[in-house]
Amino acid sequence: MSDTGAFALVLHTHLPYVRHPEHERPIEERWLHEALIECYLPLLDALDRLDSDGVRVRATMSLTAPLAEMLRDDLLRARFDDHLARLDRFAARVAARRAYPAEFDAALGHARGALIAARARWDRIGGDVVGALVGHARRGSLQLLASSATHAFLPGLLPRRPSLRAQLRLGVAAFERQTGLSARGLWLPECGYDPGFDGELAAAGVRMTIVDGHALLRASRRPPFGVHAPVLSPSGVAFFGRDDASSRQVWAREVGYPGALCYRDFYRDAGFDLDEALLDDQLGPFGVRLMSGLKLHRITERGPRKLHYIPDIARGQAARDAAHFVGARRAQLGDLAATLPVRPLVVAPYDTELFGHWWAEGPWFLEAVFRELAAARDVEPVTLQDALAGRPALAECTPSASSWGKGGYGEVWLDGESSELWRHVHHASREVERLVATHRRAEGLPGRALDLAVRELLLLQSSDFPFILHTGGMVEYARARVRSHVARVWRLSGIVTGERPQPDDERWVEDVDARDAFLRDLPSEALRAAFE
Repeated sequence: MSDTGAFALVLHTHLPYVRHPEHERPIEERWLHEALIECYLPLLDALDRLDSDGVRVRATMSLTAPLAEMLRDDLLRARFDDHLARLDRFAARVAARRAYPAEFDAALGHARGALIAARARWDRIGGDVVGALVGHARRGSLQLLASSATHAFLPGLLPRRPSLRAQLRLGVAAFERQTGLSARGLWLPECGYDPGFDGELAAAGVRMTIVDGHALLRASRRPPFGVHAPVLSPSGVAFFGRDDASSRQVWAREVGYPGALCYRDFYRDAGFDLDEALLDDQLGPFGVRLMSGLKLHRITERGPRKLHYIPDIARGQAARDAAHFVGARRAQLGDLAATLPVRPLVVAPYDTELFGHWWAEGPWFLEAVFRELAAARDVEPVTLQDALAGRPALAECTPSASSWGKGGYGEVWLDGESSELWRHVHHASREVERLVATHRRAEGLPGRALDLAVRELLLLQSSDFPFILHTGGMVEYARARVRSHVARVWRLSGIVTGERPQPDDERWVEDVDARDAFLRDLPSEALRAAFE
């Protein structure tokens, strides 16, 4: 293989914690079901095919604690089984009743085939997606990264240092318990970074992470190789910068690959197309229409006019897009190699859910990218760990405070509508920090309440809630979750201190513990010591 350069694909894999045993079929749990059918199971299939064909895969993937907990949860796995069976029956009804014209037959056949493939993969791995990912990590095709405990936007926690430390330490501890792997690398939620917690990263055992490109370009000293080589922060953490060119080719709304007119349209769904009588159990509570996941139209053009989806054409387009993407990386790295005295590196991080959910052809694209890289042989796919191995001494600097997303400095998670929740986060954080400091050795019901208060605080600190408030989707759900976690923290505080006893405290603690099962098997000592 020539030494043109290296390409590091990074997939950030996260969903908010949406386990709701108190409801029979909560709408929010569909986020997990959809991601399994459209993203995680197809990606596992692609990895297996590449492995079987001897195609070299080296990629990096984060796995957040909320998602891993849901993927390992027996209740949610059983509910996914039910969801998959209902969706399969629905697709069969649509086919049997000829609900769409004949030109949709290929699209419907493809959709039914995808459900069969998802079921087959699910059954082969025994419903253990985390175990399947760990298997690929142990075989060397994946490097798995931890994240903070509940994907908290860490710069927002700077006023509450003990809580910031707990997010990092418990995120690492949860990852290692969930995967059995060492958490040397950590995904900074939303790429949110501030020099003020650089030392906390190192203290949590983090040795490498990723920031958006401008964090390096505006660092305390501009790195000599820009974003195309890692740098070392004062605490000894290696930072990789996101490459803008590779990001725009996939993410950009107007020019990114997912906008090709032959690709499947995300927003056109059978759940809104068909009569309610045919939808049957695809209807939500009170008969509300939902996205079923059965999508049979292609993007076609702007506006409501949509033509039928043709899977073979879309697959061909995905292959061409992959070839173009790899060609662009070869040219980019070739230009960089001609000017840089070190081997250039392109780091391309994306949300995993883009590949399959938002962009149905995404798993085809990723599989084709690795096949193209193997054929080209002059761009080496690497993990972040690979990219550090054998490098000369790294340039030392302090990355700039930054994030990805709109504005690049945390606007999505700190300003506007999202700003309203931070006072609740900080007040609750202060209270739980006080409880841990003053009741560290609590046992019995007060001890259970203290551990549960820590877990409720972590869930409250999730970056998903400010993101939802900013974007305007499912706002009432986010506000309800914030209210519930805040109220639980304060009632649990009264149980810990004995200041506000209520007759049903023990039963109530058991109920909340069963509902919010997040990290319930982490030892009390770990939960409490994380704040020190």
